[in-house]
Amino acid sequence: MDNKRTLLAIALSIMVLVVFSYLSPQRPVQMPAEPREAAVPEKIEEVQPAPVEIPAGPVDMPALEKEIRVETDLYSAVFTTRGGTIKRWDLKEYADKDGNPVSLISTDPKIPPVSIILDSRQPELPSKVNFSTDREFIKLSGTNKSTLTLSYSDSSGLSIKKTFTFYGDSYRVDFSTTVKGVPSYQVALGSKFGVFDEKGTWVHIGPLLLHGTDKIDIKGDNIEGIGFISKLLGTKSGDEFEYKENVRWIAQEDKYFTSALVSMNNANDARIWNWRDNSNSGVEISYKITGEKGDFLLYAGPKKYDLLRTMNVGLEHIVDFGFFSIIARPLFWLLTLFYKIIGNYGWSIILITIVVRTPFIPLINKGQKSMRKLQELQPHMAALKEQHKKDPQRMQRETMELYKKHKVNPMGGCLPMLIQLPVFFALYKILLIAIELRGAPFIWWIHDLSAKDPYYVFPVLMGATMILQQKMTPSGMDPKQAKMMMLMPVVFTFMFLSFPSGLVIYWLVSNLLGIVQQYFVNKKMKTAAS
Repeated sequence: MDNKRTLLAIALSIMVLVVFSYLSPQRPVQMPAEPREAAVPEKIEEVQPAPVEIPAGPVDMPALEKEIRVETDLYSAVFTTRGGTIKRWDLKEYADKDGNPVSLISTDPKIPPVSIILDSRQPELPSKVNFSTDREFIKLSGTNKSTLTLSYSDSSGLSIKKTFTFYGDSYRVDFSTTVKGVPSYQVALGSKFGVFDEKGTWVHIGPLLLHGTDKIDIKGDNIEGIGFISKLLGTKSGDEFEYKENVRWIAQEDKYFTSALVSMNNANDARIWNWRDNSNSGVEISYKITGEKGDFLLYAGPKKYDLLRTMNVGLEHIVDFGFFSIIARPLFWLLTLFYKIIGNYGWSIILITIVVRTPFIPLINKGQKSMRKLQELQPHMAALKEQHKKDPQRMQRETMELYKKHKVNPMGGCLPMLIQLPVFFALYKILLIAIELRGAPFIWWIHDLSAKDPYYVFPVLMGATMILQQKMTPSGMDPKQAKMMMLMPVVFTFMFLSFPSGLVIYWLVSNLLGIVQQYFVNKKMKTAAS
């Protein structure tokens, strides 16, 4: 019975690891929700983009497109008068594999960042016309700040003004819009703005939003992943979805980077919709503004938890610590603390592995002793099985009496492992998503703890330690079960070949600590028996 439970526990461990990591389940985030009345679902009027017609008559706008470059300590951006949007956003402190600055805007986005979409007969008009500008170049450093204004007006009474305030030492941009001549309009975040790597493993990539206290990941081209509560508060039609009121922020994300628009009045609706053409498709997200003015905080940069938290607008919840976030956050704080002391994230991972495992030493010792006693009882259990093979209920009763007589807990070997699982999953998630590990070196050939081991040395060592640990650990399994369990190190080794090296180091060190502990337990049990 204990063998089956052990196998079940191991199988469940692997299953939960893969399912929780791959599916990345959404969950409520702990933020104080502002009191509000229940929103009443409204019918969405599907907006059909009409051919753009520039109004006749005098138009107050420049004839040619101009670019405005913005340089700060942290990023380099290029704005364009065509639509008053952003063309480039390069992060100076982060590099791609070729050593170039990470760019958060694709070369030809379907919807340019911070586009205005009119809720009228000509929804795409603002993206087709040229805006006037009051600046051509901005360079900032330190605490200095500067403002860029882009504006457009025509003879029909339509006027649009966008104002951006930049800070030399921050990714924060204060952004406001004023649109006159239409009852409502949308501010689109932009196609994949904030997405640098679309091939992240086991993480959400694409749009997401914070609706009240509900963080929602938008998955796939069919607008999936909509929570039940959010369905009650929103309306859906075809390839569209609207969230009604209290949308705190909208964002696009990949594993390590994000862009976000934060509503500074927490009263705007959000709209999500699909687009498709001959060869491409995508999911867009925007704010819907009723009235003339919208005030936002624009962020485009790394998903650094501490940095996002300092903005005090809830953006830190973009960093997904997983289902066991209540455990992951203090562990992450501890990891960064060790880094401040040691100056190397590799050694910090080793240190936090030791710290995390230490409180479980007494429990693990007890479990290992229980496994040893179970192994010693195997001849008696085999005899009972043979004696009562035609009476399973009698065999079960006799087995339980045997456990009771020798004071053995059949679950004693499984419980320590099961109790450690939440801590393991929490630390696993941290090491999987922490941008702090991106490009962080360890020793020798490990130049990036967020990337796989290029020579697969650590995954192979990890598999070898699993085999050694299995051989040292007492087991009551029959030979067939033992052979099946010997496949586990092989399976895990192949799984970990592509895992971040920081995560493999954690598992390797944990195995080594387990081997040392098992050695002393075995030695003590052998001394007591002699």
